[in-house]
Amino acid sequence: MPLALKIPWKAKLTRLRQRPPLPERVANRIQQQEDRSEILVGWIQMAVVTGFLLVYLVSPKTFSDDAPFRPVPWVLAVYLAFTLLRLFLAHRLKLPVWLRYVSIVIDMSLLLGLIWSFHLQYHQPPSFYLKAPTLLYVFIFIALRALNFDARKVLTAGAVAVIGWILLVAYVITVDSRDTMITRDYVTYMTSNSVLLGAEVDKVIAILVVTGVLGFAIMRNRRLLTFAVTESETNQDLARFVPEEVATLIKASDEGVQLGTGEPREVTMLFLDLEGFTSLSERLAPAELVRTLNAFYAAVAEPVMRHEGVIDQFQGDAILATFNAPRLAKDHAANAVHAAIEIQALLKTKTFGDGLTLRARIGINTGVVIYGSIGTPDRLGYTVIGDEVNVASRLEALNKEYGTAIIVSDQTRDLAGPERFAFELLDEALVRGRTTPTRIYKLGEATVETKEVTRDTLRG
Repeated sequence: MPLALKIPWKAKLTRLRQRPPLPERVANRIQQQEDRSEILVGWIQMAVVTGFLLVYLVSPKTFSDDAPFRPVPWVLAVYLAFTLLRLFLAHRLKLPVWLRYVSIVIDMSLLLGLIWSFHLQYHQPPSFYLKAPTLLYVFIFIALRALNFDARKVLTAGAVAVIGWILLVAYVITVDSRDTMITRDYVTYMTSNSVLLGAEVDKVIAILVVTGVLGFAIMRNRRLLTFAVTESETNQDLARFVPEEVATLIKASDEGVQLGTGEPREVTMLFLDLEGFTSLSERLAPAELVRTLNAFYAAVAEPVMRHEGVIDQFQGDAILATFNAPRLAKDHAANAVHAAIEIQALLKTKTFGDGLTLRARIGINTGVVIYGSIGTPDRLGYTVIGDEVNVASRLEALNKEYGTAIIVSDQTRDLAGPERFAFELLDEALVRGRTTPTRIYKLGEATVETKEVTRDTLRG
């Protein structure tokens, strides 16, 4: 039985020891929060010492002007200087860990030293300072460390306070061997300079309990902070796998992502395929091929996004972009045409990798599709579904047959505006999967709108 009881504890300790370290980026985010907390602590310390100084300056002095010892201004001056130094280092992010703990010890020591000096300043027995309400500031100094995300700082502050107060009590009852000042009468304790050990024990217990509660709360908050930062970093990375608009929809959803949810919407789809990818992949090393593809994707994605389009999928060497889903775009057909023209113009002047010139074929179609989540309960994807999507893909493939760069459907032409672009009827082609011919149009770089802008520029 004893062995059975030990094994779970050993296993638990082993799991704690083997807990994987935080990723560096997560640890850096948490450290940034810690550094900001140290700056906040510094400013609060500045407010506290400033408050002490103001109270000291405006309050009436009960000791005589010829008092030989006035510790309060000296202690406050030292504390002010140390606080300024600490705040300066915190803002410069040059506050080492050891100095942070030294700061805790100095803060509490100065406060307890100030309390200890009261009996000298007011010419009273040492037991006089045990009744000083200034002890309450101990709890402020402990709570101040709760602004950090490290329970050890709170525990350090509480430990210093407890040890300091015990030493103050010990000093009172040992400084005069002839009279320990100890009493067991509460009334006598309250009306004289006597010491009631039970009252001092209560103070120590109160400090310990406050320290323990705050320390436990910070340990929980630290775990929550670590979880939140880890989730935030993960979400930022995962959000790059889906369009930003999709990530926004998911965040704003009351019920979360549901399988099979979608809505019918008129969408213009731009399907782009890289020419000669097979020969390109044979010529380039895998790493160089990936770098070239990434540079190509970045180049062609910029005009798409600038014209309110969204990259829906990267399919090997192909791209499916949607206009009006999920981002709403009133002039989505014209936007898609503009993006296609700019992509082709860009590819004529831009090189990739070691001076490679890349070409692409583009098919554009407009129609009603379903936009939403598809997949399994464990893995979902947001995309457009419908026959109109297939048409865009097949229009792209027809470019190879007709020797063109951009082909658009009849629906896209009508919605984009024949008066705005130089569409030319190419054919009535039988698109694979359909039984009736579809009018298709080719589109060159010189659109009607581009020509008008050029003429206006020349006139200017």
